[in-house]
Amino acid sequence: MRRWPLPWQAAAAAAVGLALAVEALPSVLRWLRGGRRRPRREVLFFPSQVTCTEALLQAPDTRPSPAASGSPSGCQCSLPHGESSLSRLLRALLAARASLELCLFAFSSPQLGRAVQLLHQRGVRVRVVTDCDYMALNGSQIGLLRKAGIQVRHDQDLGYMHHKFAIVDKKVLITGSLNWTTQAIQNNRENVLIMEDDEYVRLFLEEFERIWEEFNPTKYTFFPQEKRGH
Repeated sequence: MRRWPLPWQAAAAAAVGLALAVEALPSVLRWLRGGRRRPRREVLFFPSQVTCTEALLQAPDTRPSPAASGSPSGCQCSLPHGESSLSRLLRALLAARASLELCLFAFSSPQLGRAVQLLHQRGVRVRVVTDCDYMALNGSQIGLLRKAGIQVRHDQDLGYMHHKFAIVDKKVLITGSLNWTTQAIQNNRENVLIMEDDEYVRLFLEEFERIWEEFNPTKYTFFPQEKRGH
């Protein structure tokens, strides 16, 4: 005959089970939060406060130590050391590990140029699409990027290549009104949206690939043939 546990034994077993469940609850909650990580959503507004970005833009083996410099960031410059819209934009770019697609109308910011070159040195595949008129202006970073071995393509038609977006690791979209120039960063009222969204990233990546192929140098026609018979 089956024997049922005494009431006090059942109560004791229930108490032990409850205690174990309560003890395990924090771990379960951490697991649930980790498994349901919210996609990145960040909005940056400009003009940006001027802050030191040297700690972000130096290779790890060349950064001065905080102890040697007397600064928490390892830099001795007189600029404020803290977060700004520019530093947050730099962090979003420097998070790239595999690829970076840039589609930019104007690109003359030295800090952003150094960030892109640093990614290239790390082995990140960088591709740049830009406007043919603005790439030739004084201060443009495009020549330096090409000299560093980064692939650059540009338009040759009458309309501007006016896009302003970046795609990090084919996962994060960075887009908005901001031209990558010191003027825009320090003086203009601008916005940048940083977001993880598979659908939007896919659409922007398709647009980049379409333009990349359209601006293939093999299709350039700098010296169009004259029409025969005229």
